[in-house]
Amino acid sequence: MSFNPYEFDNSMQRQVDSIGQYTAKTFLWMVLGLMITFTVAVGSWFTGAVYLAAQLHWVILIATLVMSFTMARRIEKMRVGSAVALFVGFSFLFGLTCSVYLAVYGLGLAVFCFLATAVYFAALAAYGYLTHRDLSSLRTILFSGLIFLIVFGLLTWIIPWFQVFDQIVCLVGIAIFLAYTAYDTQKIKAYYSYYAGYPDMLAKASIFSALQLYLDFLNMFLYLLRFLGNRRN
Repeated sequence: MSFNPYEFDNSMQRQVDSIGQYTAKTFLWMVLGLMITFTVAVGSWFTGAVYLAAQLHWVILIATLVMSFTMARRIEKMRVGSAVALFVGFSFLFGLTCSVYLAVYGLGLAVFCFLATAVYFAALAAYGYLTHRDLSSLRTILFSGLIFLIVFGLLTWIIPWFQVFDQIVCLVGIAIFLAYTAYDTQKIKAYYSYYAGYPDMLAKASIFSALQLYLDFLNMFLYLLRFLGNRRN
């Protein structure tokens, strides 16, 4: 029996999800990550494991950074199963970090901030997906804002009196990750177009996009939690 490459290509094309299915899967991965994170956070808070998480804060932080950079740098080379394992592991470890915030600010405020973040996130995600405006021009501005947040965080750790600016920085952080939500949602379409015809790469790109959206949501949530929590104190 002869091999027809055109039949092979057509069969591969039939296995590729539509843009709507691909987008839905991406958001489902993001929701799964959030469910894992908040289940671990609440579980750690109730069982007292939060105190261990606080002691291992820097170890957990370094581990999550390594995982995110590994996925960003090697997403095209790793297997789909490896990408899933990294995403689930990242979500689990970040849950331990979030448990510390629950212990500091309380479950009631955390639930309120989570719901508020969900509303803001949904609005900006819808805008990013539906708008015809090219949001790639925001990349430099958003990256610069992210660097600012990282530098401020380091300065606050080294020079505690920088905390007097925390309220302003929290508002900046919320604005940056709102914009990142629209930007990263629009990138879902770009990844779909770029990897169309390659089901494995689409699957990995979907998980990577889910990680980006997951980080947008959680960072927005944490900045809002800090902003409202500090105002109460």
